[in-house]
Amino acid sequence: MTSPRWAEARKLLCVRLDTIGDVLMSGPAVRALAAGRRVTLLTSPVGALAAELMPEIDETIVYRAPWMKAAPASAGADLELVERLRERRFDGAVIFTVYSQSPLPAALVCRLAGIPLSLAHCRENPYALLSDWVREPEPERVVRHEVRRQLDLVAAIGARVADERLRIAIPAPARERVGRILAEHGLGDARNWILVHPGASASSRRYPATLLAEACRALVREHGVRLVFSGEAADHALVEEIRAGVEEVRAGVEEARAGADEVRAGGASPALSLAGALGLAELAALVAAAPVLVAGNTGPVHLAAATGTPVVDLYALTNPQHTPWQVPSVVLYHDVPCRWCYRSVCPEGHHRCLAGVAPERVVAAALRLLRGGEAERWTEAVALG
Repeated sequence: MTSPRWAEARKLLCVRLDTIGDVLMSGPAVRALAAGRRVTLLTSPVGALAAELMPEIDETIVYRAPWMKAAPASAGADLELVERLRERRFDGAVIFTVYSQSPLPAALVCRLAGIPLSLAHCRENPYALLSDWVREPEPERVVRHEVRRQLDLVAAIGARVADERLRIAIPAPARERVGRILAEHGLGDARNWILVHPGASASSRRYPATLLAEACRALVREHGVRLVFSGEAADHALVEEIRAGVEEVRAGVEEARAGADEVRAGGASPALSLAGALGLAELAALVAAAPVLVAGNTGPVHLAAATGTPVVDLYALTNPQHTPWQVPSVVLYHDVPCRWCYRSVCPEGHHRCLAGVAPERVVAAALRLLRGGEAERWTEAVALG
């Protein structure tokens, strides 16, 4: 670091109280801070799952912050956190937020814990709550990719990293279990399959199941591609709805194109569901093994960026900052006047930014990446539409 005060800081607290994708996208910035230092991440329960895959993080403290979407902590838990942070005697704290969030509650916690240095973007004057204040430029002057936003923040104190890609370390047991599952279903060495992740935490970011089912049927019937579905346990019904349509293709596989011999032989299923069967580390291993991922703008897309897996991103126009970062990708959307609504539920009720994406476009994009064609690289903030 070029900032003298921060250069002497050896024990750092990084605060990222959001979810899996947000924590992953903070990875390059955390890595810039971590060289020669011990880094502790203060994060949400789900954010902690992502932190387990990030080697630049030495320790994780889980906190349900009352100013976040997670279930609020009691006042007693807030006071306990302050004491817990005080005991660790951190030299500095870096608070990562999206531009709609205020860093000041976290900054106050850090001040009460006696942390002398603190850095964050902030819209209003934080006075003594932050030792290093970076004025909030978004969205009035610029809107950056989430990864770039956090890299710019730590650059304010001279922390930079040459490799700005997302990185994770997948535990060997997770890789081994996923490898066994794929081998059992005839996919161990196969490259003619696609991983499909239809779920998302927000309904506004889910591609309609009927359209995805149509795209999946075409991939199996017309191109002989096998499919693997992933998701949480809560996604089981959604996955089965889509998978049922794919399984119907079995009755007409004799009409499939050359290249679908394995499916035509009637052996392995053309559509394997692993929804609810994998932990995050195993999901990361599955994403890493996949030739291509098809998903919405949700956590697995950022796992794909961290593992170098090409991705078709069915991108709901809720916000522009979360496109795949420095990985071969095709981003599909339908432009709408109501774009950048930042809503978890479509305020217009029509979901047109996704419903307007024809299944044929999904098929074409998936095949383009599967066959190694040139892919667009979305490495910075993109003015979609």
